[in-house]
Parts: sequence; structure tokens; C-alpha cells
Amino acid sequence: MNILLLGSGGREHALAWKISQSPLCRQLYIAPGNGGTGQCGTNVNIGVNDFAALEQFVQEKAIDLVLVGPEDPLVHGVYDYFTAKGIAVIGPSKEAAQLEGSKAFSKKFMQRQGIPTAAYAEFTAENYEAGQAYLAQHSLPIVLKADGLAAGKGVVICTTHEEARDVFADMILNRQFGEASSRVVVEQFLSGIEISVFVLTDGKDYKIIGHAKDYKRIGEGDTGLNTGGMGCVSPVPFADAAFMQKVEDRIIRPTIGGLYAEGLVYKGFVFFGLINVGGEPYVIEYNCRMGDPETEVVMPRLKTDLVEMFVQLNKGELHAVQVDIDHRAAATVMAVSGGYPGDYEKGKAMTLPAALPANVMLFHAGTRLDDTGALLTNGGRVITATALAPTIQEAAASAKAVVEQVQFEGRYYRRDIGYEFE
Repeated sequence: MNILLLGSGGREHALAWKISQSPLCRQLYIAPGNGGTGQCGTNVNIGVNDFAALEQFVQEKAIDLVLVGPEDPLVHGVYDYFTAKGIAVIGPSKEAAQLEGSKAFSKKFMQRQGIPTAAYAEFTAENYEAGQAYLAQHSLPIVLKADGLAAGKGVVICTTHEEARDVFADMILNRQFGEASSRVVVEQFLSGIEISVFVLTDGKDYKIIGHAKDYKRIGEGDTGLNTGGMGCVSPVPFADAAFMQKVEDRIIRPTIGGLYAEGLVYKGFVFFGLINVGGEPYVIEYNCRMGDPETEVVMPRLKTDLVEMFVQLNKGELHAVQVDIDHRAAATVMAVSGGYPGDYEKGKAMTLPAALPANVMLFHAGTRLDDTGALLTNGGRVITATALAPTIQEAAASAKAVVEQVQFEGRYYRRDIGYEFE
């Protein structure tokens, strides 16, 4: 089959790498792709939200399946657009994508379905004063979330009431995140270790395809500003059979059952952002696609043919798929531009290792090829090395050794990915 993958990050390179291994994939196109995805298929210079241009390309190339990497086109209705034209799409409908597109929508859904999550309240400019009064009596820390998509930057954990009042004002009155923060969700702070669990669903049945822990802070020891993710490990040592059974019974099954019961059309990945609070799982957030850099550890460990899973999903026979996960651990270490997550420069010349060890993969994120074919940096998170090994420590060491050989001006990476599991 001919497949079109939308996106341009490390997640998309990992998905392209996995898809290209399937004998069921005849041609793979990536729109717009990056400096590495062309190794797995053909890059196409079309934006992920340019539905009209994508439709024309789909018709020209006889695309059988569209796989959506990032959240933006999902929230804007790419599933509805293409399925109305008879093209299969891996992703939720526009309505179901509100699970990620609106924090308030997802919290109400969890309440209706009895899914464990932090207590919350929501506010807009209309009840702004009530919101400030609510914050004044709220226990510390206080979590404030912009309701809509804010490129991963719309969550602030406030340690004082004064900070909470200021952030609340910035979000609602000053529209810090534009329309995304016209509504703000105020949440109880949960203390624990975060874990992401990934599921593929046809809207009725589901298959767990992996789990991971990522590292958001720029600094070692989880210090400094939040980023899109500096690295990741899988499996997570505390996610034993007993914990994962709780996740499945209390969170995954009620979520998929709730989607079906409420008529929310969903044929794609569900990203469960969870936190382990004293051995009990709670939902922090839903995402309607794979994570980044989690995909870079989940896909290398997934031994099952991903395209075969998509085929069975579209036939309504996902339940028949046997998921096989590599028993080895995976670790990914992200190299980022100097200055990230603040201001940084693009267009830095890059050199990569001449050869990679058999257990290590390089997934490009913010890279591009210039007119001469030279590789340049093109984002904050530039490239990541993923290694498979018997333990997290060995995998992290292998990944770091390869990242050290990646050269570009200002390169930075965290040397402590997986540190708390040593």
C-alpha cells in the first residue's frame, strides 16, 4: 500500500523507519519530513495543515492510508476531511481529538467515565474574579493549564499564590497563548513519577504497544526550563505487571469504552500521560498521537508490523493482532541547539558518525538538507540517538556515545537520561 505520513520531527522519523520495514508498504511519503526521513521514503514539501494540497497529492499518488504524526492537523479535522473522501486515516475525528485539544473537554470526559485524575476547576474572562478567589484558597503548588494547544508550553506549576495569580492573569487577560488560554484549567498538584502509555485503537478494541518515561527539563537532574523532551527510556522499571493491570483496568479500558459509548470516532494512537502516585496511576493528560521523544523508544521495541496493525484496525479486526515487544531496554538521548528552549539559531552545519553500532539508530528531528545535500540544524531539538541494550544503563551509555559523535555548533545534550533507575 501507499502511505502518506504527516509531520517533520523525530517522532515522524521513527514512524517512517518502522513503516519502511513492512513488506506491506509499497511507497512511503513524508510531508514535509526532515533531513533524515528521506532515508525511509520520499519527502514532500507540503505543510501538515494544507489539506487541499495534501488531497491533491493523495489523489496523484494513489495514497491508501494517511498517518498523522502531530496534534495540530488532528484538532483541525484532518481525519474528517480525508475519510469523507474515502481515504483511510490513522487518527481520531475532530470531535474526539478534543481529548488533547481541550483540557476542559478531557477533564469532563474523565469525570463522566470515572477515570482517576487530579481535581480541577476551569475559568474564563467571564468568571475571572472567581478564578482569582479560587486560587487564593488553593493548596500549593497549583497547576495552571491553557485549555487549548500551546505547543507544549501551556502548563505552569506555581509554587506561590502570587505566582499563580500572575500566571492566571497572563493567560486569560493578556492572552499569553492566544485563544488557547482564553480558558484556563486549574488543577490539584499530584506528586509522583510520570509515565506515558501508548495504545492503538479502532474505537472499540485496543492494543497496548509500549510505555516510556521522558525527561522534560533542560538541565541534568531534572532542573531548569521545560522542553519538548530531552530523552526517554523504556520500559519503566516501576511499571510492573501489577501497576500496568491497574492502568488497563482503571484508565485504558474505561477510556476506550467511553469513546465508544459517547460516539466519539477514534481510529489511531492514544497517548496516556500518567503519574504514579504511591503505586496508583492517575491521568495527567491525553494526547491523540504518539509522543516525541517517546516514539523513538517505543517503535524500536515494537516487533509487530505496524502497517499490519493499521490494516487490521481499518478492517475492525485489531483484536486479532498479537503485539510482540522486544525484551531489551531502549534509551534515547536528544541533541539540541545552543540556547534551547529559549532563543537559538538554525542552519548550523552538522556532521554525523560515519557508521553506527548495530544496536543504535539516529532519528532526525530539527534537521534539513540544503540545496547541495548538506545537513543543517533546523530546530531546537535537532537529532536523537536511540539504543537497545539489556539494561537502561547500557542503552543510555550507547546512545550517549553516539550523540557525542554528532557535531554542530552549540550542541547540548543531557548526560543523565535514566539516572534515577541506576
